[in-house]
This record gives sequence, C-alpha cells and structure tokens, in this order.
Amino acid sequence: MGLLIFLAIVAAVMLYLVGIYNGLVTARNNYKNAFSQIDVQLQRRYDLIPNLVETAKAYLKHERETLEAVVAARGAAVSGLAAAKANPGDPQAMQQLAGAENQLTQTLGRLFAVAEAYPDLKANQNLMQVSEELTSTENKVAFARQAYNDAVMYYNNKREVFPNSFIANMYGFAPATPWEVEAPEARKAVKVSFS
Repeated sequence: MGLLIFLAIVAAVMLYLVGIYNGLVTARNNYKNAFSQIDVQLQRRYDLIPNLVETAKAYLKHERETLEAVVAARGAAVSGLAAAKANPGDPQAMQQLAGAENQLTQTLGRLFAVAEAYPDLKANQNLMQVSEELTSTENKVAFARQAYNDAVMYYNNKREVFPNSFIANMYGFAPATPWEVEAPEARKAVKVSFS
C-alpha cells in the first residue's frame, strides 16, 4: 500500500513538472506567433514604400538624397526584420529591428515633410492612396507590437516564477525581449496628410 502511495505521489509530481514544461512551450510559441503578425504588417509596410518613392521621384528631382535615405532605411529595416524573424525575442535581434524601424520612421517623416512643399505631389492620387495604406499599416503594426509585447511579458513572467524557473533554466527557456520603441516620437504612427 505504501508503494502505491509513493508511486502516486511521484506520478503527480511528474505530471506537474510536465505541465510546467508544456506551459512554457505554449507561452514561447504564443510570443513567436505574435511576432509573425508583426512580420506580416512590417512586410506590407516595406512593400508600400517603393510605390511611395516611385510616385514621389518624378516630383522630387531635387530631393534625391531624401529618397535615397528612405530606400536605405527600408533596406536596413528589411534586414532587421529578417534577423528578428529568425529568432523572435532575441535581445540583439529586437534591438536591431527597433533601431532600423526608428530610422525608417524618421526618414519617412522627412519625406512627407519635403512632399508638403510640392503641391502637385500632394494632390497626386496614387501618393494619397499609398499614404492612406501606409497610415493604416502603421496602426496595424502598433497593435501587432502590443500583442507581441503582451505575449513576451506573459512568457517571461511564466518562466521566472517559482517553481517554473527551475524547469525554464534546466531546459534552456531564455528570456524573450519585447519590441521597445526607442524614441518617443516613433511611438506615434507616421502622420500622413496631403489635404
């Protein structure tokens, strides 16, 4: 009878530990899935930028360096996304993505500021449509970033509490890094207005 009780206790402890492990795996998969939603929105954003640049190119002949800065920032952001996509939650990858996105947001802001000085460009239907899509995408990126950060916080909390921390450390569940926006002005969506 004593052996049965002992085996029952061992089985209960094992099930409890398996439950902790499975909960950590689930939380990790949730933040990775949340990051994939960011990936979708950022890719859409990056796909819109060449259309924006092409539309503006005809009007902004004297602003070539602004257009080149946007193209370069887009390239850096695509690289940052690729690094973060390969390992969502990795501190270095998330920092690279945040820096590249911040730079892209600043260069887009400069492009829109320059475009304000060109009335024909402001009135261009294609530019207005791409600008609206870009603004909509910026909002979706902000929502996806919030969902990702919430999932990262849940995962990090789950891996740090006792006794989960023992299982997390034993099986290499590394902390995940949220996507922090570096500059306060980057927390705002790019303001696009050609009215």
